[in-house]
Amino acid sequence: MTTATPAPPPSMRLRELAFGAACAAALRAAARLGVADALADRPMSVEDLAAAVKTEPGPLRRLLRALSCYDVFTENQDGTFAHTEMSRLLREDDPHSLRAISLWCTEPWTWDAWPRLDEAVRTGRNVVQDLYGKEFFDYLNEDAPESADVFNRAMTTSSKQSAREVAELLDLSGSSSVADIGGGQGHVVARLLEKYPSMRGALLDLPRVVENADPRLREGGALAERVRIVPGDCRVAVPVRADVYIIKNILEWDDDSTARTLRNVVEAGGPGARVVAIENLVDDTPSMRFSTAMDLLLLLNVGGAKHTTQSMVDRLTGAGLVIDSIRPVNPYLHAFDCTVPG
Repeated sequence: MTTATPAPPPSMRLRELAFGAACAAALRAAARLGVADALADRPMSVEDLAAAVKTEPGPLRRLLRALSCYDVFTENQDGTFAHTEMSRLLREDDPHSLRAISLWCTEPWTWDAWPRLDEAVRTGRNVVQDLYGKEFFDYLNEDAPESADVFNRAMTTSSKQSAREVAELLDLSGSSSVADIGGGQGHVVARLLEKYPSMRGALLDLPRVVENADPRLREGGALAERVRIVPGDCRVAVPVRADVYIIKNILEWDDDSTARTLRNVVEAGGPGARVVAIENLVDDTPSMRFSTAMDLLLLLNVGGAKHTTQSMVDRLTGAGLVIDSIRPVNPYLHAFDCTVPG
């Protein structure tokens, strides 16, 4: 009979947490080096793995040993290394890959911003404006194009992975049109149009985003004749009329931007329109550690916040919406199904 490994004492656990940056940096290094992609299905020696990723064997062993402490890779008795369920998620070709997300959460700007978290907590303001002299997304697109590319890939990956679950959850059988507001490249609206062959759709997002819309939605694509791609900023206006509006993971800016977006959607839809807001939550959900970390990162970069169930309810009802139901989409997302009252 085996006995469970006792939990580390508080003093050791706190030391481990204080060194949390080392774990994040190790994940980033493994992702950038392509270690998970190079590691085959069979165990490999560190020498063979080092040759494949063009590193020195000794430092690579140290990196893998550190990650193995967190069940990212595993070291065998003979000194070879093998995949774990988590290390496979760092592979580019894994259908559930988190490689892009791992890179996004450890981009160079994050290492500048995290040490100023106390300042952000004290003032309630983002720190990026003071760090770089401009708003976060202006900084990304103008001064850090490689980081902007990582962001786009991370959001694309995340959207693709959740779009199927959103489409499966939502019953739109009584509707003839759907609009994806701030919908990125349109993976959610594409899935919904595939689910409902007679439905028409619209995708609204910033010009630089929708110009790279899902190929299915662009000219010549399988869904192009049933969708309208609208370049624009939903905080300014929502020039789209639809039976159903999907708002996914964009109500986490500052309160004013969130309020303007909801007001614009309500005005565009009019009485009877259905509005489905989909967000990560920072109250009692299985993804609390991840969601609360992202909440703090939003404070640092845009002065935004993830929501609790109550704060979402407050913002939606404050915009005049009636909430009909709140349901989990997956362990990370909840859908708030609302109606614009008559």
